[in-house]
Amino acid sequence: MTLRAEKGEFLFEIEDIVLVFHGMVIKFRGINSPEEAHALHGAEIVVSREQATPLAEGEFYIEDLKGMNVELNGKAVGEIVDLVEGGGGFLAEIQLLDGEMRFVPFRDEFFGEINMVSDRVELLNGWILE
Repeated sequence: MTLRAEKGEFLFEIEDIVLVFHGMVIKFRGINSPEEAHALHGAEIVVSREQATPLAEGEFYIEDLKGMNVELNGKAVGEIVDLVEGGGGFLAEIQLLDGEMRFVPFRDEFFGEINMVSDRVELLNGWILE
């Protein structure tokens, strides 16, 4: 498994996984103390597409949304640059056509159809960009 941290990417072998109430604890081979583990705090787990969990109908990976066109009433208004975790869920970071950036909660009341084939995302409420 690959971990991406501030100092680069590191390849580790999983030695053990323990399920706990709030998630899981992963023991990596070669990481044998809390101090060594602390050095990886905040690292991202990077998994290849082939190793990723298969998606159900209507699901998608966040990475696939990056670069998608955002449309309001059939007209392009910008593109999704990133999705970031916010307090109540994900926020879509949208770069508008004029170059300005906006964050929009990635929720059903703001986003409609997500068409992976035509590379477009429907924005339902234009006022959220003001």
